[in-house]
This record gives sequence, structure tokens and C-alpha cells, in this order.
Amino acid sequence: MTHSSASVPPATTDGSPRFVVDAMLGRLARWLRAMGCDTLYPRPMPGWAGDRRLLALARTEDRILITRDRMLARLADRHGCLVRSEVLDEQLREIVDRLGLAPAPRDWLSRCLECNGRLQLRRREAVAGLVPDHVLATHAEFAGCPDCGRTYLAGSHADRMLARLARVLAAADG
Repeated sequence: MTHSSASVPPATTDGSPRFVVDAMLGRLARWLRAMGCDTLYPRPMPGWAGDRRLLALARTEDRILITRDRMLARLADRHGCLVRSEVLDEQLREIVDRLGLAPAPRDWLSRCLECNGRLQLRRREAVAGLVPDHVLATHAEFAGCPDCGRTYLAGSHADRMLARLARVLAAADG
């Protein structure tokens, strides 16, 4: 894959691409996770040390390095994907279009937005004490991250995220 266009991105055994995202694109990393994509977003390191670490992750883990840095995308060669837009929704559309992504709605909101772990369904009893009592009483669906322990619920924020994903991905198709 080159920095300007991609034909076949590196992928997991199930065929879905895996990403590592440069420090300047943290919001994009979270939204790729929201789409269900395996997306690393390492803590920033100064200068070339950070760039070398991103390049190493892309190559050793067969991930696509998403960046706005032209030189870094060029160095990543087939693992690089240059994002040109500064606007989040346009960045998502760029990635979806360029890499031919078609994330299934069943995979949306299946990853922890903070650490990338796969979310697991949680029973109401399992989240007692982790969420406020009124949330426990008014919500039936919960998910938890086995890696960082964060708890998620299917509330209006999740509905807004799903609607935004649907809108962005529909625009990418058209």
C-alpha cells in the first residue's frame, strides 16, 4: 500500500484491517474503534522515537499506519495511509473510501473507545456499584471492557454515535 492509495490493506485473520494511528489523530482513532476496527493509539513520544515506534507497530503487527504526516506515510510504504482532511467526518470517509472498509453495524460500538479492548455484555447485577443507581434502574443493556474495566451503557450518547456512524458511512458509499 502506498501513502496515497491502497488496494489491499493488511488484515486480521477474519479479513478486517487493523490500524495504528498517529498522535495527531486521536479523535479519528476513537471513531475507528467505534466502527469496530482494531485500532491502536499509542501514547505520544517525542520526535523520531514516536515515529519509529509507529512504523515498527505497523510492520510487526501488520497494521495500517494512519497519519497526516506525509513523510511518515511515505516511510510506512504499503502500511501507510495519509489522511488529508482536518475534519473528523471527512477523515472517516477518506479512510472508508480509500481502504474499501465496510464495517457491519453489528460491529459498531463493540470496542472500548479508551483502550481498544473487545466489549463484553454485562448483566445489570455485574455493574451495580459501577454506575449510578438511577442509571442501573433505567437501563437494561450494559457492556464492559475486560482490559481496562470501563463500563458502557446503551443510552442517548450511544444512539447519537450510531446515527453519526450511519450518516458518515452512508456518505462514504455515495
